[in-house]
Amino acid sequence: MDISYIKNQKLLNWINEIKELCNPNSIYVCDGSQEEYNNITQQLVDSGTFIKLNENKKLNSFYCVSSPDDVARVEDRTFICSKNQIDAGPINNWMEPTEMKILLKGLFKNSMIGRTMYVIPFSMGPIGSKISHIGVQLTDSPYVVANMKIMTRIGKNVLDILDNDFVPCLHSVGFPLTNGTKDVSWPCNKTKYIVHFPEEKSIWSFGSGYGGNALLGKKCFALRIASVMAKENSWLAEHMLIVGITSPEGKKKYIAAAFPSACGKTNLAMLQPTLPGWKVETVGDDIAWMKIGNDGRLYAINPEAGFFGVAPGTSYKTNYNAMKSLEKNSIFTNVALTDDGNIWWEKMTDHIPEHLTDWKKRSWTNDSQEPSSHPNSRFTAPANQCPTIDVNWENPNGVPIDAILFGGRRATVVPLVTEALNWQHGVFLGSSVSSETTAAAVGAVGQLRRDPFAMLPFCGYNMGDYFKHWIEMGKKIKHPPKIYYVNWFRKDKDGNFIWNGYGDNIRVLKWIFERIDEKVEANETPIGKIPHLKDLDISDLNLSKENLEKLFEIDKNAYLKDVESIKEYYKKFGEKLPNELLQEVDELEKKLK
Repeated sequence: MDISYIKNQKLLNWINEIKELCNPNSIYVCDGSQEEYNNITQQLVDSGTFIKLNENKKLNSFYCVSSPDDVARVEDRTFICSKNQIDAGPINNWMEPTEMKILLKGLFKNSMIGRTMYVIPFSMGPIGSKISHIGVQLTDSPYVVANMKIMTRIGKNVLDILDNDFVPCLHSVGFPLTNGTKDVSWPCNKTKYIVHFPEEKSIWSFGSGYGGNALLGKKCFALRIASVMAKENSWLAEHMLIVGITSPEGKKKYIAAAFPSACGKTNLAMLQPTLPGWKVETVGDDIAWMKIGNDGRLYAINPEAGFFGVAPGTSYKTNYNAMKSLEKNSIFTNVALTDDGNIWWEKMTDHIPEHLTDWKKRSWTNDSQEPSSHPNSRFTAPANQCPTIDVNWENPNGVPIDAILFGGRRATVVPLVTEALNWQHGVFLGSSVSSETTAAAVGAVGQLRRDPFAMLPFCGYNMGDYFKHWIEMGKKIKHPPKIYYVNWFRKDKDGNFIWNGYGDNIRVLKWIFERIDEKVEANETPIGKIPHLKDLDISDLNLSKENLEKLFEIDKNAYLKDVESIKEYYKKFGEKLPNELLQEVDELEKKLK
């Protein structure tokens, strides 16, 4: 689409400013049509970036591999450039904004020579919803255009409602085609920066073409910048899934849940319940934006339109609905390619193909030393293809949230489910979310890593202020959701998981459902409320009484050690830590003693 379609003067001025800086060959405005998507994907096939998959295996789907040094989020190159360093907080990298702008302008100067600069107007959330917000991304990457088309709502419809309140997102792969430089199938730059300017609500990303570094609607806008917008305007932008749960009686409730990585988030988002008559439907698998409705309840939307999921480990056994979602119209990055034009990754099937082309374009067999797919390889799939997509997933009013869950991976100490005593206690539980490191993480196995609200890499401002914002929100929501802490990962003395997990997590959700309706009492303990064992539905589960008790065992000495660890962690936030949380941790210590 031609630039003449744009009528917004603020946007035109910005496009002209970036055109002067980056010097692209041409400018193209995305209209969001299927025809445009077909043209972009064909262009990527012609340039060698995409391989079209076998139509009989994966309809209208594409395969690609990135450069081996551009495979994941680059947290050490991710900056929050607030005017004052304290506003970025102890967890984020910071640089003074003017200094950072000088550095970035040097990198972006002439960075798009020989390339097209694409203008992508995109809506995070249903177009026109009061909970949604708009961004415009300028990029020289057609790969980004193709993925943004799946992950967000892009094009003419967005431009038609565009006012001056949009988030400018600038991106370049940093690979100009100067002096006869030959293009490559995955252009990127060794120098990488992902930078957020919270005061001016803008994002600059240089050097990477991959994932959340390049799809700026994802973590950059939907969490880092949106969390700042949410603090300023009394709403919540969270790293949470959203599901609708319907009981056998036809009653429906919605819950949002935050888990650090490797804690079963996607599996819960697309849960297949093992209890007869229960139904779980997906509103979103990764991000929730929540605003207070006229009735004083919290309403949530999924700001995304697609799933950008980690591929390895996803299978019809572990996540049937995710696998059904990516059967067509999808993009696969850094997985393996089968000889008959399909995709494969570790643990996708019990049968391992005899021969594959791995993500580094090498011939791969069972004897190969390395996995066929990168551990952070991805699928991009439209959310509306998910068999369990909720009827209200695009409702502009959002869905009313009845409960919020936090969870981590703990082999000991933390019970299967705990209900917070009140909102403030729930914020304390969220602030102390922790997981034991697995073999996949750097460092010793079993070490505790705190990841408050599962927002550690994604909070766009000082996390002490973020905790305070949550406490203040509790005072503004007339009918706040109940808050719970779950732990599917408790182990027995032999090191085996006690709880089945996966589809059996519906049993915990059933108890939460009944608690919201006050159908069952709870057992009040020093750490919060836990189920009376008779109220947890364990029918047809092979779970001994001893193990059931172990799931809810509260070891006071172990918990007191945990209290010390939380206090130590809180020191990071200095005087920014809300007093309310210090009160909560002191109160817990008193009760345990």
